[in-house]
Amino acid sequence: MKRLAVLVSGSGSNMQSIADSVNRGILKGLVEIVLVISNNPGAYALERARNENIKAVCIERKSFEDEISFNGAILRELRNAETDIVCLAGYMRMIGREIIRAYRGKMLNIHPALLPKFGGKGMYGRHVHEAVVKSGETKSGATVHFVEEEYDTGKIIVQREVEVFASDTPQDISKRVLAVEHRIYPEAIKKVIEGKV
Repeated sequence: MKRLAVLVSGSGSNMQSIADSVNRGILKGLVEIVLVISNNPGAYALERARNENIKAVCIERKSFEDEISFNGAILRELRNAETDIVCLAGYMRMIGREIIRAYRGKMLNIHPALLPKFGGKGMYGRHVHEAVVKSGETKSGATVHFVEEEYDTGKIIVQREVEVFASDTPQDISKRVLAVEHRIYPEAIKKVIEGKV
């Protein structure tokens, strides 16, 4: 069984979809979620984790003198939990280089677009869906990829499309993409565990 940690800043719906897949889906018997870390004390993800009997920790940047000590605290928690795989699920901070180095090829992120389109700095959440509407694209989707030092540049593990209609608002696209995210994140984790990437 692989030991998985999730880093999250918000509601944690992708974390919940992973937990559901561990409890009764495609990850059952393959993975155990051992840790959830949030940088946001108000993140509903922390409550979700506690409801699932998963260790939940808040590590806020403002509690540390600098980025190095902040990232060091995260890395310590990951190592103490003997983490094999790290999943970013709406984690709204740049990951420190030392964490990426420690988990290269074992750290995944989910992005609400078809990378390499609509990726990079500033491209997150509603900003992505607004850019998709503005561009007149007929397709969007979600991508699970490995994390590298530069935003959204790591090797793609799984990608799935959704239709974009002329009448769509960013909120319409967001709902459609989120439903796909919840399906493909567990699939991507399974592929990584089985060495199929």
